[in-house]
Amino acid sequence: MKNISVIGAGTMGNGIAHAFAQYDYNVSLVDTNEEALKKSIDTIDKNLERQVSKQLITAKQKSVALEKIKTFTSLAEGVKSADLVVEAATENVDLKLNLFAQLDALAPTGAILATNTSSISITKIAAHTKRANAVIGMHFMNPVPVMKLVEVIRGYNTSDAVTKEVMDIAVKLGKVPVEVNDYPGFVANRILMPLINEAIHCLHENVAGVTEIDTVMKLGMSHPMGPLQLADFIGLDVCIAILHVLQDGFGNSKYAPCPLLVNMVQAGHKGIKSGQGFYEYNGSKELTVSERFRR
Repeated sequence: MKNISVIGAGTMGNGIAHAFAQYDYNVSLVDTNEEALKKSIDTIDKNLERQVSKQLITAKQKSVALEKIKTFTSLAEGVKSADLVVEAATENVDLKLNLFAQLDALAPTGAILATNTSSISITKIAAHTKRANAVIGMHFMNPVPVMKLVEVIRGYNTSDAVTKEVMDIAVKLGKVPVEVNDYPGFVANRILMPLINEAIHCLHENVAGVTEIDTVMKLGMSHPMGPLQLADFIGLDVCIAILHVLQDGFGNSKYAPCPLLVNMVQAGHKGIKSGQGFYEYNGSKELTVSERFRR
């Protein structure tokens, strides 16, 4: 298994492409937006250069990795030789269902179809293909080149052989794969999102400020990043989407997004991607609380 197709050239897509190319896989990076593909290659170049500067890889290894990545705006061309497809498109159910129906028709018969979804049912996605046994979740963590965990999610019909293949590939990428079953939020986000949502409730109810909440979790619980800063990093719109998956999947109102979170996303404050969330992001290395939440 040497030919990998990555669908989507956003933050996760370019990270996944980077990881595979660094470990000598041939990567086809696919996106309908030519500009997004160019930006993605620039990002991969910069991230590989950062690894060179830290002496994690050599300049030659960087050059070889970049040569391993080819870009495509055509889905058919991008997946025609794939042994493994990893979808990393926007976290939208309808988009993914439509995309997997297309991938099933376009990818080689023996190809494994994986999704990087952080919460959407693998079983539901697989049902829109004719190869449900070969559909699996491969949930990388952000930033992909750095984070070790890969959540490998088995759909109801995912075969043992496909699960083993994907677990083995993750190990070859220097990752630590963890096999989980297909339930809303899987493990990572079923635990993480209620924590983030509760932190936002604490802010909304004026229990404490942004810095205070994050400091409690960093110093008291040894979290490397506070939950509000992490929410900004993930994307507040993504947090809402995952919370809705949990709420709908379990039919439990405890997963309902905090009203403050809903208002922030409706106002366009989505975290790092928009330049403002619980903190402001203006290129400075100093973390500054958004003006609205300053005490």
